Amino acid sequence: MRSFRSSLFILVLHLLEGARSNSLIQLNGNGYEGIVIAIDPNVPEDETLIQNIKDMVTKASPYLFEATEKRFYFKNVAILIPASWKAKPEYVKPKLETYKNADVVVTEPNPPENDGPYTEQMGNCGEKGEKIYFTPDFVAGKKVLQYGPQGRVFVHEWAHLRWGVFNEYNNEQKFYLSNKKNKPVICSAAIRGTNVLPQCQGGSCVTKPCRADRVTGLFQKECEFIPDPQQSEKASIMYAQSIESVVEFCKEKNHNKEAPNDQNQKCNLRSTWEVIQDSEDFKKTTPMTTQPPAPTFSLLQIGQRIVCLVLDKSGSMTVGGRLKRLNQAGKLFLLQTVEQGAWVGMVAFDSAAYVKSELVQINSAAERDALARSLPTAASGGTSICSGLRSAFTVIKKKYPTDGSEIVLLTDGEDNTISACFAEVKQSGAIIHTVALGPSAAKELEELSQMTGGLQTYASDQAENNGLIDAFGALSSGNGAVSQRSIQLESRGLTLQNNEWMNGTVVVDSTVGKDTLFLITWTDVPPQILLWDPSGTKQDSFLVDTHNKMAYLQVPGTAKVGMWKYSLQASSQTLTLTVSSRASSATLPPVTVTSKMNKDTGKFPSPMVVYAKIHQGTLPILRAKVTALIESENGKTVTLELLDNGAGADATKNDGIYSRYFTAYDANGRYSVKVWALGGVNTATQKATPPRSGAMYIRGWAENGEIKWNPPRPDINKDDLQGKQVCFSRTASGGSFVASDVPKSPVPDLFPPCKITDLKAGIQGDNLINLTWTAPGDDYDHGRDAAWIPHCCGSDVGQWLQLRFDP
Repeated sequence: MRSFRSSLFILVLHLLEGARSNSLIQLNGNGYEGIVIAIDPNVPEDETLIQNIKDMVTKASPYLFEATEKRFYFKNVAILIPASWKAKPEYVKPKLETYKNADVVVTEPNPPENDGPYTEQMGNCGEKGEKIYFTPDFVAGKKVLQYGPQGRVFVHEWAHLRWGVFNEYNNEQKFYLSNKKNKPVICSAAIRGTNVLPQCQGGSCVTKPCRADRVTGLFQKECEFIPDPQQSEKASIMYAQSIESVVEFCKEKNHNKEAPNDQNQKCNLRSTWEVIQDSEDFKKTTPMTTQPPAPTFSLLQIGQRIVCLVLDKSGSMTVGGRLKRLNQAGKLFLLQTVEQGAWVGMVAFDSAAYVKSELVQINSAAERDALARSLPTAASGGTSICSGLRSAFTVIKKKYPTDGSEIVLLTDGEDNTISACFAEVKQSGAIIHTVALGPSAAKELEELSQMTGGLQTYASDQAENNGLIDAFGALSSGNGAVSQRSIQLESRGLTLQNNEWMNGTVVVDSTVGKDTLFLITWTDVPPQILLWDPSGTKQDSFLVDTHNKMAYLQVPGTAKVGMWKYSLQASSQTLTLTVSSRASSATLPPVTVTSKMNKDTGKFPSPMVVYAKIHQGTLPILRAKVTALIESENGKTVTLELLDNGAGADATKNDGIYSRYFTAYDANGRYSVKVWALGGVNTATQKATPPRSGAMYIRGWAENGEIKWNPPRPDINKDDLQGKQVCFSRTASGGSFVASDVPKSPVPDLFPPCKITDLKAGIQGDNLINLTWTAPGDDYDHGRDAAWIPHCCGSDVGQWLQLRFDP
């Protein structure tokens, strides 16, 4: 176990250049190391679950090895155990492993009985997925009849996660026409089986022959293809790994290019094996000549959160009110963001480091206030980042090992000696979150967060963008229950003139309201502050800190659900408003928004992609209005509406992940990302899980000449997509990225329209075919592509086309 844990810090340095991934997985030779499987904190304690996980991975490894022609196997796995479970001597403290960077999560089904394994895929073909999700019952082997053996399913999901391939079945269209004959959506086409129609009532099913629709020629939607029990075909794992003979991925020679499935649609008709062959994993390995060893496991238990703030107080922090803004953001973190029970210390640095506070456990408002009073109030001297980090390690070591601890490092200055402490950082096992303030922060700063799995953020000197407060507000714990995390409801700023007003509303929905904090900042003199709760009662209990130019109100108890109205008045200065809260209940999942970019670095003219995931528990939130604000070092901001329409940058429609390409580069350097999400009367949670990247549900199987049926899987009713309506407001930091090779203005337009992936044809009447698709933009999925205008008709350019034919 020692060699596995220490190897993480060597291998982390070799992360793919520019890739934005929190995963610690590395390919060492032919073996995957650093895999993190996390048991969700809400899963009841059950030690057998740990053994079930081990058994699943152990069985999956040789299956993966043979399926990849002896190239890959699972070498070692860390299992994250909730803090609420009973401690054991064999459970050790994590280093960089957290719930945020877990590759596999074992969590309770939502809704109940929905035990389908799946992989969250934000990207397109060939791009790594985010996480695999299993339920305890699935891992325990209680769903074998529905999905097949757990080890085989794990390999199916691993292919989604690691190589960005897609399913070769299609729940929405199980048959297609080829030479006027109905054929099942399968891969390979050599799989034999029977086309039958189940008719179920009262828990029993009878089997009837399939019939074709008179107009379309296709079988009824309820018709099923049931594979024969005895097969000789070996492909494909991305169709049905549950078939005993299936031990390979579809290759070019046996890939069914006709089948209307996600793999063909998203990967240009390429087989899964062709996509895998294009991966960096494949290119840097050769087949093994010996059998691989069995996987090894380490058991890691989450402990208390340990955080040390490392704050720059060098002379440049006097520029543009940076030190005041640091105190405003630091107060938000200390008074609100950091969780009860956490241990927090503080170090300030210029040319040297100064301990402002030893580790203090947050048990009440008294500890929070004392730490807030320790924030640096004067700035002078140079910048020695390594001094600050070394001092933080010392502070932490006085009480705890540095393994798994967190450091929040803020700096605005250049420091060409920062690499001198890289080895100590790797050895420490600490996670470093970096905040780059202003245009001159050390260029190597992000390497610290990238090598330790921390969050990287950037805040400009434009106070009205509220970037520094957003960066500190994003630093809630990566572990523990979501009910304990701080959730940002609002983040706004405005520069006012001539006694203008900054007016607006904030929605406090039923999923939040505990520990609600309203924070207002200004740049000159205190503004007039008016705030009313949903019942119209004026709130007059703001605490005013004139020195740090801020005021805040902590709403007692649970804030009232509804619209909170605010009006702020000032003249010739910038005001900001930040509102944060926590979940109203430990049992009701709050609506959460998480945002990220697809890469840490962007090189012109390669586009970036911004993502926002909006969920309540595991249920996606549909039809929200989601906007990304992207700011460059030049101070230019670009606003993008993010979409969940399954086109352009968005991989899957209606999965609660909103996406858009970013192409509006204007300068080299850092860019910050913030997302606003608003839910209104048209916004709803999805009642059931939409089609996702996951193993196929086995509807039935043949046994001794008779068809045996599983009950129908809970699925989306297309006539009842709406679940429970939900109104909410959220903001979230999407971190930062660094752009390079951007030419001087004017930046040339080198971005083509994106590929159309959702073209569909439907028959209307006896002699009309309707073609529908989502129109591409002029720059990928942004703007309009005028080239489509001559070829389309209808009110929305590029949306539909009607063809008349002679039958």
